[in-house]
Amino acid sequence: MIYSRCAACKSQRRRCPPDCIFSPYFPPNDPQRFSSVHRIYGGSNVGKMLQQLPHYVRHQAANSMYLEAQCRVQDPVYGCVGIISKLSQQIQDTEVELAKIKTQIAYHKLHNQQFDS
Repeated sequence: MIYSRCAACKSQRRRCPPDCIFSPYFPPNDPQRFSSVHRIYGGSNVGKMLQQLPHYVRHQAANSMYLEAQCRVQDPVYGCVGIISKLSQQIQDTEVELAKIKTQIAYHKLHNQQFDS
């Protein structure tokens, strides 16, 4: 059987054991995925975090770590919080705009009712 090392084991230049904690979440064909996570969290810490989690949430945790690491690489100061803040501001701006439009609609309805009477 030909067995390819996962991205984590390739990156750390070691053999990939059959029970490697990284292999299901960091495939050999996507080395950038592990590289980003390793740069932000450290490979050892990622392994420890994954081992402490139940099997059924590990994939989701690995995806989350990857996305958060990508955000941190792109925005070293704010990371994910920067994206969340921008989206929150967009929501607030949209709610203000919606309130203005509702006020305009109510005004025009009232204005039309006065002409109909």
